[in-house]
Amino acid sequence: MDVVLCLTSALECLDLCTGYLNESQIDVYSKTLLPYDNVNCFTLEDFDNLEIVEIAGLRCTSINQTVNDLLRNFDIIDEQSFAQGLSDYYHLHGKSFAGLKIDPQYDEIFDKMKDWAIGFYNYR
Repeated sequence: MDVVLCLTSALECLDLCTGYLNESQIDVYSKTLLPYDNVNCFTLEDFDNLEIVEIAGLRCTSINQTVNDLLRNFDIIDEQSFAQGLSDYYHLHGKSFAGLKIDPQYDEIFDKMKDWAIGFYNYR
């Protein structure tokens, strides 16, 4: 099966999110629609424009690809998992988001998410 984990599933693979209670769905990019009820499948003709990393034999989108994909799909994602992922990134990188390359069209949403992410563990 030619798939790449994406969105929240990529955050989990990148160890930037623990997922959420009773999670039963995974998010993948695939070249064909998959017939599984528990797979949110985003079909692409090819993976040429994706930044892909491999972790323990699993392919997932890179952190930059994942963050931009989450911003692009903001209306359908789990925002709390995204905030946790950004918070973990922030704390693992010296309290900085400097290493992220955010596509300019997502700056406004990212700025809102940054504030939530920075204080994420203070509110739990």
